[in-house]
Amino acid sequence: MDNKKTNIIEKERAKMWQIAFFSLNNTSTNLFLAMMGYVSYYANGVAGLGVVLISFIITGMRIFDGVTDPIIGYFIDKTNGRFGKFRPYIFLGYLFMSISSLVLFFTTDLVPRGIRPIYFIVVYSIYIIGYTFQTAVVKSGQSVITTDVNQRPFITFFDSTFIMLAHGVVAFYVSVYLIGKYNSFTSKALFSEFVITVVIVSGLCSILAMIGIWEKDRPKYFRLSQDKKVRIHFKDYFTILKHNKPIRMLVIAAASNKFAQMVYGNAVVPVMLFGILMKNYPLAGLIGVIVGFPNLGIIYLGINFAKKHGQKNALIFSTILAIFFQTIFMLLMLFTDLTKVSLTHINVITLVFLLVFMLLNGVKSISNNIVVPMIADCTDYEYTISGFFVPGIMGALFSFVDKTFSALATGFVGLCLSFIGFKEVFPQVEDALTPQLKGMTVFFYCIIPMIGWFITLFIMRYYKLDKKTMQGLYRERPNKENS
Repeated sequence: MDNKKTNIIEKERAKMWQIAFFSLNNTSTNLFLAMMGYVSYYANGVAGLGVVLISFIITGMRIFDGVTDPIIGYFIDKTNGRFGKFRPYIFLGYLFMSISSLVLFFTTDLVPRGIRPIYFIVVYSIYIIGYTFQTAVVKSGQSVITTDVNQRPFITFFDSTFIMLAHGVVAFYVSVYLIGKYNSFTSKALFSEFVITVVIVSGLCSILAMIGIWEKDRPKYFRLSQDKKVRIHFKDYFTILKHNKPIRMLVIAAASNKFAQMVYGNAVVPVMLFGILMKNYPLAGLIGVIVGFPNLGIIYLGINFAKKHGQKNALIFSTILAIFFQTIFMLLMLFTDLTKVSLTHINVITLVFLLVFMLLNGVKSISNNIVVPMIADCTDYEYTISGFFVPGIMGALFSFVDKTFSALATGFVGLCLSFIGFKEVFPQVEDALTPQLKGMTVFFYCIIPMIGWFITLFIMRYYKLDKKTMQGLYRERPNKENS
């Protein structure tokens, strides 16, 4: 690999609807991710697997998820067929996830108990392969959607908006509708209805995502004219990691963020916070809906900040704000009676809780999602120094580390819960609050995220792709209208 090349990238813009539609690919995978956040409850309450066992099975499966990323990324970079580089992986990913999810939730509890864990692992592995197919496109496809540094923050805007909507709607759907209808996570019918709904909605998102990237998913956008003699091999993963410091710094920062996100976003944590600590689990879904529109305003302000100051500075600033608001939220959890939070009897505690929750979730949406278009920055940087246009590999390098570290979060949660007595069953909505449960809720929801964010701030000191650096990588395409 020749690091002395200085290839210039021609600036390409996209229509805003293309960016929005393509972002629905990430929404599709996040709908499945949100649903699989409850798979522990199915495996424990319906299929009868123990808490520690299922936690470590899922941890192992997510590590397997990370291992598959370099393989899929390699094949994405090799793909250049009549159906494009990215669309086949969106379609196959959705197909694998849909079929395996339906099989998992409808049949695992029906197989003999002795082989049930193995059956669960095999079916879940197929789901992981499909998930990797589709998420690999999330990380790599954005590199052809737009190379305009002023447009890329809008990837974060649409990602944040749609993901927040997806997780908010799922939380409302589960906590208000499904629990209201089936009463408990021990109901198989709850999960049967859940998976059918996700398969349908995710399918619509995947179709729109393929439409969004359709025009850009052609060889003319793959920089083949300069790269047609370049051959990429698996050994180049290590070469890229060695000389591309920005991607190394980004994956470490994102991994610490993702570990924290997977801890506080674990399905059991909202049960502990809203169901046990606050004694009002439906509030989890209702508050998500209430703060949704204000969160959009916060995200929009964050994207304007990124356009003006660059994505690196937007990540740093939003992370600082996240630490600040999370500290206030922790104080509320420790020193106020959150059972008084009510949407029917509005009081001071309710107003303060809603305000802090809204601000916290808004800045978390920015810090969690802005790392995705930053991968495209690292991809373009790699092209300018080596001549390799390898969005698949760059996305895979990111995902491999990101998923491997975040995979530890599920096992971490299960192990911590076992220390306070939850070895066989997860905490349930109807459980009584104990000092151990309260302390563990604060630990999961507040302490772990803040540790992750402090790591991110430290690592970003060594990430050099600020806005000024990125602007130097591009030139306007001659005789081409950029609109």
